Amino acid sequence: MSLNIYLSGEIHTDWREQIIDGSAGLDVTFNAPVTDHDASDDCGVAILGGEPNKFWHDHKGAKVNAIRTRKGIEDADIVVVRFGEKYKQWNAAFDAGYAAALGKSIIVLNPPEHQHALKEVHAAALAVAQEPKQVVEILRYVLTGSLPG
Repeated sequence: MSLNIYLSGEIHTDWREQIIDGSAGLDVTFNAPVTDHDASDDCGVAILGGEPNKFWHDHKGAKVNAIRTRKGIEDADIVVVRFGEKYKQWNAAFDAGYAAALGKSIIVLNPPEHQHALKEVHAAALAVAQEPKQVVEILRYVLTGSLPG
């Protein structure tokens, strides 16, 4: 069995690299949004032309980014959604809802202090992890049946 995994959410830490590195040797393929924050924010105006109003600036970028995001989530077997500690990741919550609507297997990754705020997202997930290592252990178990240790 092989798995296609989409890594959604927070872009300010190395959680994606931890999961990718920890999954070495497993039959997995990873996809993700553009994680260069400036490029992600400005892609619409950089490609399609400037906007004097910040709403339309953001609107263009969101739509261009949605092409990649939708494709990644639609093609995924598993969607891992990371909610970080510092910023409100509304886009991650939207990605989780989109993945749930498509019937995707979802693993949510967040610190314990977000448990209450994310209760509805957690209810749609098949697993809720606190550390990237736990996501790797889930992937290893799903693919090999091996438990940690």
